[in-house]
Amino acid sequence: MERMSAAERRVARVFQADRAEVLHASAAALAAKAGTSDATVVRATRMLGFSGMKELRLFLAAEMRESPSPAERVAATLQEVGDDAGAALDAAVAIHQDCLERLRREVSGGLFRSAVDLIVSAGRTVIFGIGPSSAMATYFEMQLERFGLDAMSFTRTGLLFADDLHRLRSGDLVVILAYDRLSREASALLGEAERMKLPKILISDTLGEALEGRVDLVLPATRGRAGMFSMHTATLGLIEALLVGIAARRPDETLRSLERLKALRSETAGEGGMRTPSAPRG
Repeated sequence: MERMSAAERRVARVFQADRAEVLHASAAALAAKAGTSDATVVRATRMLGFSGMKELRLFLAAEMRESPSPAERVAATLQEVGDDAGAALDAAVAIHQDCLERLRREVSGGLFRSAVDLIVSAGRTVIFGIGPSSAMATYFEMQLERFGLDAMSFTRTGLLFADDLHRLRSGDLVVILAYDRLSREASALLGEAERMKLPKILISDTLGEALEGRVDLVLPATRGRAGMFSMHTATLGLIEALLVGIAARRPDETLRSLERLKALRSETAGEGGMRTPSAPRG
């Protein structure tokens, strides 16, 4: 750091302060954050021993994949919040706002439209997510089905995941929710999708650089601050934005499907609203 100029040191501090943002932000965005120029960002990268931004990002992604345990993440979050439970709300909301602002900056209109196009044109959308991401995958599947699109979620692990892979078919689009590291299941899914020549969208915070040659689109979605409690606001925000984009692309079909769902609910609930299950008769 001693050989670096004041501006280059500011860039290095930006790199250090938020590694997740460095993975996705452009040199221009990082320069603006450091109050300097694109050229200074490039020079600072080389002064730190990297050939360019690509090599720096690959290094940071590998470093972040050696992720702390859930307990370590929560401990780091509590250290920042302190023992004031009331401060947790302000801290969490601030992180959520930051994640959504990054989502706005890092997912361009063109990239977003390409993702919507892939989903709308797919014969079926298959969403992969395990652990906490399984809830996101299941939610995305449910809403796509409600909008009249064929969808399926893969949320199982281990040997049962082979049964999921066996259900892939020609015309599928694969959407992968993967963070920190590539699980054995995600790696197997990528391999099978490649073998079947299926289009793939990756939603991730750290894996974009490593997998950019193996997927058709990378949609960056950060999960809060590095090393702290993982928060899924950006992922949920991105999924719901995609749903609105899909509805905008096919409004008539979406509305017809939702009207049919409403009719089915009325038939199920009856005229007077939700019925309680009748007691079994002996």
